[in-house]
Amino acid sequence: MATLRDGGVRRLVLIIGGADGLDGAILEAAQETLAFGPQTWPHALARAMLAEQVYRAVTILSGSPYHRD
Repeated sequence: MATLRDGGVRRLVLIIGGADGLDGAILEAAQETLAFGPQTWPHALARAMLAEQVYRAVTILSGSPYHRD
């Protein structure tokens, strides 16, 4: 996230694929890919996991302390 921000990237598109993955054309067009592992997650859970990771990255980059219990 910091590299994208510092590199001047103004637009970030995050796509969650279906149970069978993404179409090859989408994967070919992607500059980067991210995976939560080989598991197949329900879309609602995948969205929540992705949102949490983006939130965590942004808050850490803004100087907030990393939260641990």
